[in-house]
Amino acid sequence: NIPKFVSWDVPLFQRIVSDLFPGIDVPYVDYGKLQDAIKETLIENGLETVPSFVHKVIQVHETMLVRHGMMLVGECGGGKSTNIKTLASALAKLHANGVKDVDNFFRPCDLFVLNPKSVTMFEMYGVVNNMTQEWTDGLVAKLVRDAVAATDNKRKWVVFDGPVDTLWIESMNTVLDDNKTLCLPNGERVKIPDS
Repeated sequence: NIPKFVSWDVPLFQRIVSDLFPGIDVPYVDYGKLQDAIKETLIENGLETVPSFVHKVIQVHETMLVRHGMMLVGECGGGKSTNIKTLASALAKLHANGVKDVDNFFRPCDLFVLNPKSVTMFEMYGVVNNMTQEWTDGLVAKLVRDAVAATDNKRKWVVFDGPVDTLWIESMNTVLDDNKTLCLPNGERVKIPDS
C-alpha cells in the first residue's frame, strides 16, 4: 500500500497499522540482488544512486508483483520514465546473471513506449473504414496483440508515457481491472494472459 500514498499520508498509514497491530514491527524485506542491479543500472546510465529513487524503483517492482497494470503519477522530470527503464534493465541484468526468483519476474522486458497525446484515438486503438467496413488496428491494438502472441520468455510492458486524458484512459479500464481484456471499437476483445 505504501507506494500508493503521497508522502504526507505515509506516517498516518503507519500509525493506523501500529494501532491495529500494537507491538508488531513490519519486517524488512531484503532486495539485495535487485537493489544492487538497480544501482548498477543507474551508474551505467550516468545517474546517481539516490536511496529514495532506488527505493521508488523497488516499490514499482513490488506493485508489479501484485498488479498487472498500474499508473505512475508525478510531475514532468520526476523520474517516472527513468524508474520503469531502470527496473526493466535491472530485471534483465538479474536474468542474464542467472539469478532466480519465486515469481519468475527476473527476466528481460520489452518496453513499448507510446505518448498517447502524439496520436489520434483512431491511430491509437483502431478504426473501421465506413466505406469498406474494413478494420485497421491502431498502435495499442497491435502492441497488445503482439505481446499476447509472443512466444519468448520476455515480459511485455506497454508504457503510455504522457499525460492522462479521459479520452484514451477510458478504453484502458477493462485492461487495468480484473478482466485484463482490451476491448476494441470493432467489438473485438483481446484477453491478456496472466504471465
